[in-house]
This record gives sequence, structure tokens and C-alpha cells, in this order.
Amino acid sequence: MTVQEIVKDAEQRMKHAVEVTAHDFQRIRTGRANPIMLEKVVVDYYGTETPVNQVANISVPEPRQLLINPYEKSMLGAIEKAIIKSDLGVNPNNDGTCIRLNFPQMTEDRRKELIKQVHHRAEEGCVAVRNVRRDALHHLTAAQKNKEISEDDLKGLEKKIQELTDKFVNEVHEVQKKKDHELMEI
Repeated sequence: MTVQEIVKDAEQRMKHAVEVTAHDFQRIRTGRANPIMLEKVVVDYYGTETPVNQVANISVPEPRQLLINPYEKSMLGAIEKAIIKSDLGVNPNNDGTCIRLNFPQMTEDRRKELIKQVHHRAEEGCVAVRNVRRDALHHLTAAQKNKEISEDDLKGLEKKIQELTDKFVNEVHEVQKKKDHELMEI
């Protein structure tokens, strides 16, 4: 791998770490209903574990309600059981044709608990970015030892990698601040 490829690869991997962190934040429940919350819920669909969004249409008729319309009415029971098993903390209302999930107003204690989860996940995102930095620096040091680049080039590239790391760690913190603000809205 060339030096430019190492830097470009590190930048792409750091960007991906930020995107994954932001996507994980979307699954954390706020005061509003979001179909992404059901992303990890799987149902037994003719012997195959299948995500709910592949066996039903999910919509948001009200800010704190999800409406699940299965493509096959026979799936209502399986979807209901899968939601009960999940860690959503909400009980499904089955009316025979669709399932409604009503999300209650969050208490302050629950908000603080979710903010702790957000901070933990943000720290995991920062660690992922720093791991990419460590990996890139390892490759650059190996290239310098193999006489592919000079020591001065190595110092300049280390600075470039550190700048990228700082940029993406700041992006993780910005996404975290947005989620914290979202969680504290009433």
C-alpha cells in the first residue's frame, strides 16, 4: 500500500466510524417514534429470522406512535411476540389488522439513562477512530523502516493523521451533542 493509500484508507475508515456511531444513535429512543427503532427486531418468517421492516410496512401516524401493517395478516402474532421480546420497553396493541406501538412520555430518569448510553456509544466511536489512527501510524512506521519514506515525511504524515483523528473525534462529539439535546427536549 502506498503512503497516499494509507492516509486515504484511514480517512475513509474514520468517516465510517462516525457514520456507524450516528446510525447507532438513531436507534436510541427519544420522545419521538422512529421506524429505525425496529431495525433489530426480527420475526420468525417461515423458519427464517427476518427483520420486521421486511415483513411489514412501518409508518409514523403520530409523533409518539408507530403503526405496523404486516404484508400477511398471519404475521401479526409473530410480530407482536418479537416486539414483546425486544428491549423496546413498549407494549404492542394488536387490533387484528395492524399493530400500534405507543411510546409514553419519557421520565427525567430515563432521559439521563439514555444520555449515559449515548455518551458510552460516543466514546466507543472515538475509540474506533483512534484505533484507525494507530493502525495507520503502524503502517507508516513500517514504510519508514522499509526506507519507502523519509523520517521527515513520516513526521508530516503523522501530523496529517492526527489532524484527521481530531476532525473525526470532533464530529463524533457533535453528533453526540445533537443527540443529547434531542433527548432532553420535552
